[in-house]
Amino acid sequence: MCDHSPNCPNAEAADHEAAKAVLRDAVNGWALLCNGVVRFDDTGEVLPDGRVVAPHRPGHVLQAASS
Repeated sequence: MCDHSPNCPNAEAADHEAAKAVLRDAVNGWALLCNGVVRFDDTGEVLPDGRVVAPHRPGHVLQAASS
């Protein structure tokens, strides 16, 4: 799926978030990565096989946002 050089990590790789965005919707807050992952601005993700990854922001960001 990826034609970047070097290739982006696949959706199963630990660093899959490092893949480049090929489509972005800033209004709705998501980006489609070249490995098929949909990444949301809140750091949640949907993997190509349909699995959902819950938002995983660092704790200090969540605390600052709730203050």
